[in-house]
Amino acid sequence: MNTTELAKELGLSKGRISQYVSQGKLDGCYTGDGRARRFNVEKVRAALDHRLDPGQMLGNGAGTKDRIRDPKPAAVPPREGQLAQRDPDRYELARIQKVEEEARRLRRQNQLEEGSMVLADNAAREAARALSKELAQIEDLLKRGARSLADELGVDFKLARKILLDLWREHRARRAEALQEEADTADLSDADREADF
Repeated sequence: MNTTELAKELGLSKGRISQYVSQGKLDGCYTGDGRARRFNVEKVRAALDHRLDPGQMLGNGAGTKDRIRDPKPAAVPPREGQLAQRDPDRYELARIQKVEEEARRLRRQNQLEEGSMVLADNAAREAARALSKELAQIEDLLKRGARSLADELGVDFKLARKILLDLWREHRARRAEALQEEADTADLSDADREADF
């Protein structure tokens, strides 16, 4: 095979083939000199297989490596219900999901700014703060009540305080259990389900 035929076979220019010869990349792949030079295609392909630099991949030799390599195995078809990786519908679906999520986020942000909705962790934090403040006041009231009982009835202050605090804590434990049962059986209303993010 002469230089012109080899260039056509490999998808390169005749000048590029001459450069390979002058650089010594094709030594042992041809016989003769000048116009009488004849190339062995298999040897040339073997010599060029791992010797193409990235610049050659972008120019005339771009298709060379693809021709030399074995053909790629067929892509695995996507599972049923899935779109192929490069399917335009997959891209469109992803865009729609992104837009819907952004709209949901903006709707929630607007409701937060309007005050028609509060974040659960902020509400829980405020409720816990108010409740602990209220409980502290009740326990203080019980201590003052125990002091008054001790003074009025002439009983031991520590004993009166212990009895009152024990009753109070027993009452709180019963209420906590009842409220937990109520919360466990509670169901979301239709409005709550619609607003659930």
